[in-house]
Amino acid sequence: MSYNRSNIGSGSRNVGRNTFEFGRTYVVRPKGTHQATIVWLHGIGEMGSSWSQFLESLPLPNIKWICPTAPSRPIALFGGAESTAWFNVEDMSENSTDDVEGLDASATHIANMLTNERDDIKLGVAGFSMGAAMALYSATCRVLGQYGNGNRYPINLSVAVALSGWLPCSRIVRSRVHASQEAARRASLLPILLCHGQVDDMVDYKHGEKSAQTLRTTGFQNMTFRTYNGLGHYTIPEEVNDVCCWLVARMGLSGYGV
Repeated sequence: MSYNRSNIGSGSRNVGRNTFEFGRTYVVRPKGTHQATIVWLHGIGEMGSSWSQFLESLPLPNIKWICPTAPSRPIALFGGAESTAWFNVEDMSENSTDDVEGLDASATHIANMLTNERDDIKLGVAGFSMGAAMALYSATCRVLGQYGNGNRYPINLSVAVALSGWLPCSRIVRSRVHASQEAARRASLLPILLCHGQVDDMVDYKHGEKSAQTLRTTGFQNMTFRTYNGLGHYTIPEEVNDVCCWLVARMGLSGYGV
């Protein structure tokens, strides 16, 4: 059973650096006592509304979900065709150039959405596909205490969840965390959940596995990597149940039932 799939396309190459405008944000209000707020990030080609109905159906009554929409931008991977995307991507190899400017712009937008939450509310980031990559990038910003451009990261994240995604800037994350005792301490404490299907035909399983290995060797001791036989680039009830149970355990949520 699938809930969402990311859309891809192709077109002429015309990729440049610009200022992009973020789309509409959708909010799913908690049905119970508000204990946590999580920003959920959609995959490439989707919108915030692509996941809001799914999130509303989850048996997590005490979470407020914020579902922003990424800007439309040319994507090098698609030959320059425009699509909603959190950052530009050339390819999935470790040797590709990371769009740190785009990553930082989206990470800033995401963090700004959480700055007005009450002090007693636990905060998280989560996403699917490119949204998962964006969630992991936000997690590394939290650990380092700054964005890729050096500006201070202002949010104290409690969790990060990545479904069918990958870790951006993987080549430099390890060295930057190891260079700072405080970053290493934060990395050891931050709970991260990675989930990936073993027959994913859009974000190959090896990218999820490599991301998990990089996080583990970097010192993310509270990282969980779960894999699913026969799962492609979508979600299934088993994975959804795992995510719900993990969030309840890591965030100390009450009123949960499946």
